[in-house]
Amino acid sequence: MNKKQLVLWALLICLCFSSISLWLTSSRSVQTIREDLSDHILRFHVLANSDSKEDQALKMEVKTAVLNYMEASLPEDADLEETKAFIRNRENEIHALAASIIAQEGYDYPVSLYLEPWYFPTKTYGDLTFPCGTYEAFRIVIGNGEGQNWWCVLYTSLCFVDATYSTVPDSSKEELKSLLDEDTYNSLLGQKEKNLKGKIQISFKLGEFLSSLF
Repeated sequence: MNKKQLVLWALLICLCFSSISLWLTSSRSVQTIREDLSDHILRFHVLANSDSKEDQALKMEVKTAVLNYMEASLPEDADLEETKAFIRNRENEIHALAASIIAQEGYDYPVSLYLEPWYFPTKTYGDLTFPCGTYEAFRIVIGNGEGQNWWCVLYTSLCFVDATYSTVPDSSKEELKSLLDEDTYNSLLGQKEKNLKGKIQISFKLGEFLSSLF
């Protein structure tokens, strides 16, 4: 092996270590992002009895009634802990409201309320993507709870924004941005992942190029 080949091999090994380092950094970053999100947001989920058309429609009726109640009763400046305290203090009222909607629609399903950590898969809300992980969540389970759920971010107040559009309003994003680390917020928009993938792809392409020189 001549001197040129030794130099090329050394560069290739450096690039391999660089790629591995990027992957390790990515893994640590994802964990940090999940922890930051878990510490600063509260998710809201309503789980239907089943995936039948009727049960899914009932889920939406319960969701709308509970959100309307909370939007009218929860102080606008309530922080995360105050929002959770509100739910605990008003649990009986919220339960009664959900049960009344179910009864009005002609069903006798039981309804259960939970405020607890829960594992969720990756979910997209407007143009924000929340990674999979364990989040503090306010969950309403209707009947057997075997149907798909409806979800939103209760704190910070994204539940009170029309999420049927493809983007979340800038004012809501700014509120969320003020609570999170810069890397965490950028990850919700997909920017951090794109930058990291780009760096890794460049490393691999350089490695392939050097290998082709032998």
